[in-house]
Amino acid sequence: MISFTLRRLSLMASFENCPLKFPAEPPAQPLKPVFKENEKPAEPEKYSLWGSHDPAIYRDPVSGSYYTYCTGAIARRSPDLITWETIGKVVEAPPKESSEWVGDEGIWAPDIIKVGDEYRLYCSNSTWGVRQSAIFLAVSDSPEGPFIPRGVVLKTSHESSVNAIDANLVIDEETGQQYMAYGSFWGGMHILKLDAETGLAAEEGIGTCIARRPQWLDGAIEGPYIRFNPDTGYYYLFVSYGSLKSDYNIRVGRSRSVTGPYLDPNGRDLTDLEDYKNEIGYMIACGFQYGDGQGYMGPGHNSVLRDSDNQWYLACHIREHNHKEPQIATMHIYKMFWTPDGWPALNPEPYAGEQTQSIDREWLVGDYERIKLAPAVPQGVLNSVPMTLRDNGEFECCSVKGEWTYVDGNTISISYGNVVETLIVTPAWDWQVGEPTIAFTGKDQFGVAVWGKKV
Repeated sequence: MISFTLRRLSLMASFENCPLKFPAEPPAQPLKPVFKENEKPAEPEKYSLWGSHDPAIYRDPVSGSYYTYCTGAIARRSPDLITWETIGKVVEAPPKESSEWVGDEGIWAPDIIKVGDEYRLYCSNSTWGVRQSAIFLAVSDSPEGPFIPRGVVLKTSHESSVNAIDANLVIDEETGQQYMAYGSFWGGMHILKLDAETGLAAEEGIGTCIARRPQWLDGAIEGPYIRFNPDTGYYYLFVSYGSLKSDYNIRVGRSRSVTGPYLDPNGRDLTDLEDYKNEIGYMIACGFQYGDGQGYMGPGHNSVLRDSDNQWYLACHIREHNHKEPQIATMHIYKMFWTPDGWPALNPEPYAGEQTQSIDREWLVGDYERIKLAPAVPQGVLNSVPMTLRDNGEFECCSVKGEWTYVDGNTISISYGNVVETLIVTPAWDWQVGEPTIAFTGKDQFGVAVWGKKV
């Protein structure tokens, strides 16, 4: 602890004369609510970002405000992606056709799209652990609602091979055709054509499968989210692997076509069931624990925002690291970068307003905490290890020794053995200790992500 404190004091002293622009300290999140045994939790809007389950992030092109829409049909508004105000429930109830089919009025995992002057909110109606589910459409002339149900897009039953929840809307960049990605466990993720005029299904059946997992892994995949990057020309499919209560993690595949196939950096199709090492899909987030501060587990059911200035962000729910007692979810937003070979990479610290900027080599020399996001069975919480970048170009991480190279003001590479890691460097706010720092993120040539922050 003493050596860590001395290093931290040394780092802070060096930052006093640093020309970099670091993010300011973000506002504190309200304390996590504590519930007594068998006590019914309050409504989600009562505790700010706590209870932000399945967040769909959106920027309104009319007002410029940011919104999230979460399970419970709870909407929140922000001017900056940092401070959030709860609007409340924006859909009163599912349409009768849906609730009678499901036998419940629960609303899960909304996603939004604007078509003309109409805001369309696609909502799941289901109950825990079943396939008797429905996705319905509700519409409004405002992103803050109220949203009025228009109709049911898709229903599934216990006999269905898929589960009609977790809708995400995407548009084919060439044809303008609208699609809905959806699915949870069982038969995996599918994509279905929509009618642009009504917003309802434009084809019979369940659509095309775009991702799935083996049954020995419980078929555990859900929360599909597709976004197109015009700078790379790829559609990116983000999915959550595992159990949201424990080993949730976020994987990515990409495709030139919105309907797939979606491949990971090693060319593995996300529909491939021969995954005996739990390694298909590029894992960009999982449970993590740095040396100091709160650890987290189960990041997942994410959404992605490409902002008007071409900056990218990822929102997800996540839980404090505690496998012994169930933990309420909270929302994290991460700034997302793109590697030189066209794959997403997350700042390993939640967003605090950091700006993309050039960092001189001298500010990168020093000690770090490092996490390599290697897939495992099951996917546990990964602990950081010490790492050093020396001024003479040496790299050291525990017993591993190699070299590091300053590529430019935004990129470095680290090489050891047969591994080459290409990493993006950025200012960040260290949420574990409450101070600014420098972080890096990226991946190696084998498609394994790497995180780190200076200490």
